[in-house]
Amino acid sequence: MKKRILPILAFALAVAACGEKPAEKPVAEAPTEATAETQAAPATLPRTASLDGARVFFISPADGDTVTSPVRIEFGIEGMTVAPAGDNTPHSGHHHLLIDTGLPDLALPIPADANHVHFGDGSTSTEIELEPGQHTLQMLLGDHLHIPHDPPLTSDRITITVQSTVE
Repeated sequence: MKKRILPILAFALAVAACGEKPAEKPVAEAPTEATAETQAAPATLPRTASLDGARVFFISPADGDTVTSPVRIEFGIEGMTVAPAGDNTPHSGHHHLLIDTGLPDLALPIPADANHVHFGDGSTSTEIELEPGQHTLQMLLGDHLHIPHDPPLTSDRITITVQSTVE
């Protein structure tokens, strides 16, 4: 029973990470009796291996750039390929943009919120609205279920300044 629940849990977490609205009632009923085995350790999700030498990076903007909003961002990847969420092509993943935040828990699917922007469609560039001021940006590659690879593929964290367009 436990082995069947983990893939369902991983899928539910991945869908939630994509920003999909969760069902109002759980699909599966919770077990009525907890066993010592299920209470002893939390479930761990499988992590996809990354390739040696693979990396993700910003093509633009560069660290220290002053830009206007919307900010044009181009993602780079070497040593692996980009594939949409749900596509389990070997040695692939999709980009996640971390804005003004540190790395999330690398053992769980990447959250989906204003600080963790998902590109599950396989995009390699975007334009994003940012308030004037200083912002940090970092990339994190996620696998088909939005779980960071092992070892995780992260870019350097860069700092940009968004200038006000009103003079």
